[in-house]
Amino acid sequence: MNFADWQNLSPADAARELHRRAATLLSVDQQRAALAVVLPEEKLTEAFAAARATNGPLAGVPYFAKDLFDAAGLPTFAGSTFLPEVRDTPALDGAFVRASSATGAVFAGKTHLHEFAYGITGENPHYGDCEYPRFPGRTTGGSSSGSAAAVAAGIVPLALGSDTGGSIRVPAAWCGLYGFRVTPRDAWISDAFPLSPTFDTAGWFTANATDLRLAISALTGLRSLQRPLRGCYLAMPGVDAAVADACRLAAERLAPAADAATREDLLHGFAPAVDAYHTTVAVEAWEAHKSWADRYRDRYDPVVWQRLNRVHALTTAQLDSALLGLTTVRLLWTKFFLTYDFLVLPATPCPALTKAECTLENRSRVITLTAPASLGGLPVLTVPVRLPSGFSTGLQIIVNHPQSPVVNWALGIWK
Repeated sequence: MNFADWQNLSPADAARELHRRAATLLSVDQQRAALAVVLPEEKLTEAFAAARATNGPLAGVPYFAKDLFDAAGLPTFAGSTFLPEVRDTPALDGAFVRASSATGAVFAGKTHLHEFAYGITGENPHYGDCEYPRFPGRTTGGSSSGSAAAVAAGIVPLALGSDTGGSIRVPAAWCGLYGFRVTPRDAWISDAFPLSPTFDTAGWFTANATDLRLAISALTGLRSLQRPLRGCYLAMPGVDAAVADACRLAAERLAPAADAATREDLLHGFAPAVDAYHTTVAVEAWEAHKSWADRYRDRYDPVVWQRLNRVHALTTAQLDSALLGLTTVRLLWTKFFLTYDFLVLPATPCPALTKAECTLENRSRVITLTAPASLGGLPVLTVPVRLPSGFSTGLQIIVNHPQSPVVNWALGIWK
């Protein structure tokens, strides 16, 4: 069901249908892994009725929010088991939920995530690993795993997520969805539970280009430009052959391959991105957790704890190198956008991973593709690319502003 299908239902029918879908479109284990809270049917009926009265652009469109965005009266766990013990239950909606509901969209509940958003695979030992609904046993990707699963399963047509190092881009690609992330330090992400404020962004998923265009129009606005838009596609190393071929062919709909000089400039400039990303995130994540981390050590996912704890092994040289890398990549982006309107990159190096494939090596391969836009603090539109195997990957369309005319133009091409 797309946005219009939901908007054509009565409030009572919409609430009933959402509950039916939540109960039947995912296995019991995957319901627990993906859905943190689904509002009661009676409360949803009231919310649908109130939303219709607003005549907002998304009136009657139900959505879930990743459980690091606050919603009034609901504790925020951020994929953990203990966060409400150290952080008060919010009395008011957070900025992103408030902005989404102001369009007439109906808040239907919250979704689980990789604990504290510190992971790209969607694994969570507390609630269960989130799987791509079409291919059980394959991860959705993370950290916005529950939000991606809810849209991919068809429970809701819209779900809010966050993206620090690919947490919207990767699940969108692996689940065959459309995704959009905005920019760090804006109002929508400012009161969410943080991973790394330098890189954290808000964003959302839809199942099709038309719905994503409607959501972007309602939330950030869309612009068009009369002149031709200039971009290029950068083939990246470390990508599976089938994925590389599919991305290259799909990208031809948008832009030619980067010329030799631009390709060399970008690959050289992106080289420090992964190390700079990991070091910056380690420092900033520890800052968010340090007041209670030791006290709750045994309650963390051991893998997440290990990532948090690595801050203590960082040297001054590594910190200086991260700052230099961050500066280098941002200067490179400034130079790039003097000539181009957008850059297209593969979103993932491979199809959705099995549990056994969720290795450090594969995580590093993913971050190599996503870190450059993260360091640039740039908006990214992700569009799906089907693979011959039946799985999917995606393209990152990286722009310099959330209202870049490239977004509207590219969604028209992918429609």
